[in-house]
Amino acid sequence: MEINKYSHRRKNILTGEWILVSPHRTKRPWQGEITEAEQNDVPQFDPECYLCPGNKRANGESNPKYKDTFVFDNDFAAIESDIPKKRIEQNNLLIAKSETGICRVVNFSPRHDLTLAEMDINSIKKVISCWQKECLQLGKKKNINHIQIFENKGTVMGNSNPHPHCQIWAQESIPTEVVKELNNFKKYYNKNHKSILEDYLDIELKEKERIVYINDSFTVLVPFWAFWPFETMIISNRKIAYITELTEKEKRDFASAIKAIASKYDNLFNISFPYSSGIHQAPSNGKEHPEFHLHVHFYPPLLRSASIKKFRVGYEMMAEPQRDITPEESAKILRKLSKTHYKNGNN
Repeated sequence: MEINKYSHRRKNILTGEWILVSPHRTKRPWQGEITEAEQNDVPQFDPECYLCPGNKRANGESNPKYKDTFVFDNDFAAIESDIPKKRIEQNNLLIAKSETGICRVVNFSPRHDLTLAEMDINSIKKVISCWQKECLQLGKKKNINHIQIFENKGTVMGNSNPHPHCQIWAQESIPTEVVKELNNFKKYYNKNHKSILEDYLDIELKEKERIVYINDSFTVLVPFWAFWPFETMIISNRKIAYITELTEKEKRDFASAIKAIASKYDNLFNISFPYSSGIHQAPSNGKEHPEFHLHVHFYPPLLRSASIKKFRVGYEMMAEPQRDITPEESAKILRKLSKTHYKNGNN
């Protein structure tokens, strides 16, 4: 694109926010912080790990000797389930309200050393089935209006335990980032009678330059408005609002898409690549959401190497997000990488 020769701004159509793109800055020398890359030598079982099968957790309970996924209520839940209803509102300036919900942990497998990138398709499909089951159960509970599935991979992303797992937070309020997206989904649907991601995906499939991976049911791409250097989205090719709507075929394709992008990330610098990821689905508030379109966000911090990461500081905290490398260049780099994990010999 001609505009990639110059500094410019791009609009995130999901949140309504703008991102400053500065492609000319990719040549600047780096004299900032260099972080040690995480070690890849991880045992299959760690007797000191709170999440491994048979071990005691921090609360003193012992894990079962599970064989596939294992789900339990978070021992240190961020949202409490049994608290009194309280609200503070002073001169419309000091405003607060109690928040109830349920926080769960999902161990992907008994193996301490297997991330999604290294798990096989069938094992990842079992994780997806587990997500579906949890969403069905939690969505039926009183006062649960939003269910957020997310993974923080790597200590740099604040992960307190290296055993591969994700979390599910189900709460009474619809959280801020989801409200932003929901408002833009509704606005577009009311005007065009289609999901905003339906039309966006049509454009991306025609242009192809930001596509990273595609199969029958899912597309992995670097969003036009991406902020993080190698940020990606997984979008369902069929417009559905909930993960529970996935067919068996779509679950397998979803597993393939997750494995493909997770493996490509690891292959970028031949490390276990850190990221935060999250599934965005429609609220579980009992209302119809024809505007919504299932998608997954991946936000990885690494920039130029395994030891250099991007920070959101300065202008980005005070004004708006900014990136150097263009989304098109990031997609080109990721697209060329093998879907076969580097540990399995991808050359």
